Formats: sequence, C-alpha cells, structure tokens
Amino acid sequence: MARKGASRIAENSNANKKKFLAFIIAACAVLWALHSLHSFLWPGGEARVADMNRLYICAETGQTFHYSLKLGDTIPVMSPYTGRNTGYPAELCYWTKDGGTSTDPTPVLLNGYKGLPGPTFCPVCGRLVVGHNPAPGPGVKPPPTEAEYRARLAKREELLTDQRDR
Repeated sequence: MARKGASRIAENSNANKKKFLAFIIAACAVLWALHSLHSFLWPGGEARVADMNRLYICAETGQTFHYSLKLGDTIPVMSPYTGRNTGYPAELCYWTKDGGTSTDPTPVLLNGYKGLPGPTFCPVCGRLVVGHNPAPGPGVKPPPTEAEYRARLAKREELLTDQRDR
C-alpha cells in the first residue's frame, strides 16, 4: 500500500512538472507574440525612427525636407514645396573636392529619380554618388570624381576592345 501511495505521488509530481513546463512555454509564446505586435504597431528605437524619418529632396525644386514614412507610403512622397509626389530619398555625400571628409554632408538626388541616364555626381565635390551611398570610415577611399570615373570607363572600354580584337 505504501508503494501505491509513493507511485501516485511520483505520477502526480511528473504530471505537475509537465503542466508547469507547458504553462512556461505558453507564457513565453504569449509574451513573444505581444512583443512582436507592440514592435509592429508602435515602432521605436533610434535606428527605426531614423530610418522612418529620412531626408528627401523635391525633384522639381531641389529643396530638401524631412518626411516620416507611414504604413502604406510609396516613393515619391508628397513634397511640401510642390504639393505633389515629387519627393525622393536624398543620398548624402560626405566628401570634399580634394578627397577629404566633410562634416556637413551634401544631400544629392540620384539621376535615376530625375529620369536622367548615367551616374550621379555630387554638385559640391563632383564625386560619384550611388544608392545607399557609403559614409567615410577607416580605410575607405573617396569615390571617384567625374573625370576619374570617365577615365576608368574609357580604360575599361579600351581593354574590352583589345580583348575582342584578339
């Protein structure tokens, strides 16, 4: 009889452990779901806010403005200068004419947004600007000037012509 009582206690103990474990897993799942929902509905954090509140350029006036993206927004966004969707994300150029870094980056509108062919060059320093333009850092070389870019392009064309002629 004592053995039956001991086995019942052991069975109850195992059942209680399983229930407790199931409760912990369920509680974790609910907390994770609530956190995900909160993060989606109320975005926060500096990186997310900075990404949503970006600098834009009006394609018609060339003037810059800040715009906070909202769910459902599309590019171009409404420009406060034209009242129409002529606002495109600005790419920041951090370089100077001599290849140094600038403490005050220049906002640049990419040619593709303007409907112009070819690469975009910064109007201030004359250096190549690309989408998601990289910022300067240790070991980062400045992008080419328009003259350097054209010279590299001509040299590449020359090499390709030489290879085709062989």
